Formats: sequence, structure tokens, C-alpha cells
Amino acid sequence: MTAVDGPARPAAPAGPVRVPFPVVDEVSRHCVQETEPDTVHIEVRLPGRPDPERLRRAFGEALRRHPRVLMREAPGPWYRRRYSWELTDGPDTEVVTFPAPGPGALERARARALATAPPLSASPPIRVEAVEDPARPGGTVLFLTLNHTALDGPAGIRVLATAAGLYGGGGDASSPPPPVRRAAGPGPATLAAGPSPWARPARLAPGTPARPAGASGPGNGMLVLDLDVPRRPPGAPYTVNDQLMVATALTVAHWNRTRGHRPRPVRITMPVDDRPRGPGMPIGNGTRLVEVPFTVAELRPAARGGDEWHPAAVRGLLTRTADRTRALKAAERPQLGRGAALLTAPVLPVVWRAAVTRLLRRALTPWMSTTLVSNIGRVPYPLDFGDAGRSDALWISAPARMPRGFTVTVASTAGRLHVVLRWSTALLGDADGARLRELFERYLDLTRPPVAGDGPREGTR
Repeated sequence: MTAVDGPARPAAPAGPVRVPFPVVDEVSRHCVQETEPDTVHIEVRLPGRPDPERLRRAFGEALRRHPRVLMREAPGPWYRRRYSWELTDGPDTEVVTFPAPGPGALERARARALATAPPLSASPPIRVEAVEDPARPGGTVLFLTLNHTALDGPAGIRVLATAAGLYGGGGDASSPPPPVRRAAGPGPATLAAGPSPWARPARLAPGTPARPAGASGPGNGMLVLDLDVPRRPPGAPYTVNDQLMVATALTVAHWNRTRGHRPRPVRITMPVDDRPRGPGMPIGNGTRLVEVPFTVAELRPAARGGDEWHPAAVRGLLTRTADRTRALKAAERPQLGRGAALLTAPVLPVVWRAAVTRLLRRALTPWMSTTLVSNIGRVPYPLDFGDAGRSDALWISAPARMPRGFTVTVASTAGRLHVVLRWSTALLGDADGARLRELFERYLDLTRPPVAGDGPREGTR
């Protein structure tokens, strides 16, 4: 046996903590496209102007309290079997910036939120811009841009809420109750009443694209809406989320019908988030995706060649939609389904799995859902920035990459419904977006309870 003389050697310093990509992150990373940035945009209105240094400190501390945000993609050899996040002690770059004020500053910040994703190579994959509000003298608009490969909207809002609490001096935001998952409705029979899962769903018909086919450059456009929360009769079996689903399905069906597209079933992807909303909320991509189906017959107006809807027909559609969404929310299911979990199993090198994932995505394009409706619901945090005031509006939007090319994202704040219609500029132009806004508002109005004596109601005016 060899004796060991002298003082013990100090232990080698531990390297950075690495976390393997979850299934959702890996699939998103495989499908990155330069022309369709995978960004989540969050837009918050404040009545006052925050102090720059205090705001930077607040967000810096918020990131430390949610260390899962302080991460970057770890480098690795081509033959590695997993992507990994590398957790960092602090930001690699300045997170909070204050763009120069002036005409068009708000529009330019909004365009950056759609066109440029924070890089995965630098920690954290989040960017905050504080812009003067041209619609409110002395007001501010905070833009949070997230790289959707790393974070989703509810996670970004949770970080924002922590920063608001720290800036306002009240500490972290309070812990609202977790989302309540309703009991399932009739179950599988409810879903069987919809179209076959093997039926090819409708695609949103092209309008007048702002970006010609094959052109390079980032391409998403959007419109923000500030609406009344749609009314429901007392004891209604459906929710505001069901009203949003029906309004979107009817909007798509009307848009396609007026452009001569063959009627097809509409399938709407709906994120479901069961995470708690308190300071311990798991940060990352935590929603699971389900698909809400609508048959061709359900979306056909009462009068052939017209757009009249009888209140009883609308109520029936809302009730069936509610049955489907309840059953889907209650069902246990992996985030992206069992196929995605199998596809991301670390058996082959990750670059080979990436090639297979992209190939499958192209092959399965005809069966992808028609659109996505993400309803964040009532924002459960006060978002009080102290001397800068309490937020009275928050808009959020999900990516609108092709082949869907169109998404609807909704949040409720200060008793208002804040909606973002976002689209791929390879599919639609600004005038198309304005027309879809008009259709969506009118079909959402169609879901409100009718007044006594109402007959058939028009989906368009």
C-alpha cells in the first residue's frame, strides 16, 4: 500500500449544472426556422414610468429567484444524445433595456418581439424592453420576449409578477390557488361525436401575404384587441374559453367559405396548464397540448348561402364544445403525446433525431391542427410596480409558424379581455388580419346570451 503524505488536495471545482432538454424543448429546438421565429410576446401597460436601475435590479433578483430561467444551451459534440441546458449564476447579457423614445418606438419594439428571438446561446433566453406609451402620456409599455424553445407564456408572466412584487417593495407576488381541473364530462363518447382524428383538418385559406413565398426574413404580424369579457347566462355549462373556441372555429370556417375552400373539419390546438401559480411554479414549457374538434356540419350556418345563426344552434355548439374541452382537460396525457416522447428517447444521436423529427413534421403537415387558441385566463397576479403603477392591460401571443400560420392568444386583466391575433406573413397580410379581427369580434359577440325575442342572428354585419 502506498502512503499518502502532505496535505490533502482540494477537490476539483464542480462544473456548471446541466439539465437535459425536456421533450417539448427538444422538439421545439429541432423545428427552429429562421423565417418563423419561435417567440412568445408579452406586452404590459403601466400608467407610470419605472426607474431604470430599480427595474433592472428587480428583474435581476426575479431571475435569481427562478434559477431555471438563468440557462443557456450547453455546447456538445455532434454525436451527443441529448441537448442540455447549462444553468448559470447570472445573466450573460443585459436583460432590461430602454429603447430611445420617439415616433414608432412602440411599433418597432412590437416588431422585434415577433421577429427576433433571444438566442439560446446566452443566458437567459428572455429580453425585456421598456418603451414609452404613445397612447398614455407618462405611461410605459414593457415588452417581454421569450424564446419558446425554453419558456412558455405562463412562465414568463410568473417571472414578470415576481419582478413587479420586488420593484414595488412588496416582495414576491402572493400565491394564487392552482388551476382547478374540472371533472370529465361524458368522456370518450363526447370526443367520438366529433370528426374522425384521421380526417384532414381545414387550413386557413391564404389571403394576400405580406411576404412572398420563398422570401427570406422573419415573418409574423399581429393585432391586439381590447374587448368586453363575453357574457354568459347564469349556470351556463360552458366557459369563456369555450366561447373563444367557438368564435375562432366559426371565424376560420367563414373565412374559408368566402374564399371558396372545400369545407373540412376544424381542429384547434388548446394548451392546458395544471401548474401552481405561486413562487414555486415550475418554470419552462409546462403546458400540454390537446386538440378540440369541430365537424363541418357544426360550423355550417343555418341559411344556405347566408350567415344566419339561431341562438339555439349557438347554444348547442357551445355546450358540445364544453363537453369536449372538459373531457380533454381531465384526461391524463403526455405534453405532446406518446409519439413525441418516443421520438425524443436518447437512443440515437440528437442530430439524427432532429432530422427524423423535421421529416415527420413535413410528412404530417396535412394532419396538423387548423390553428391554436391559447387562453391564459384571468392573470392571477396584481402586477403592481409601485410608483410606476399597476398594470391594467396585458397582451400575450404565441408563435404563428406555418403550416398553421394563425394563432389566437387571450388573457383577462382588469375585467377586460385582451386578445392577440398573430399570423405568418407568408399566409396573410395586414388587411387580412383586420378582416379576421372583424370576424372574430362578431362571432365572439354571437356567443353571448340573446335577449328575449331574438331570432336568427348574423355572424357578420
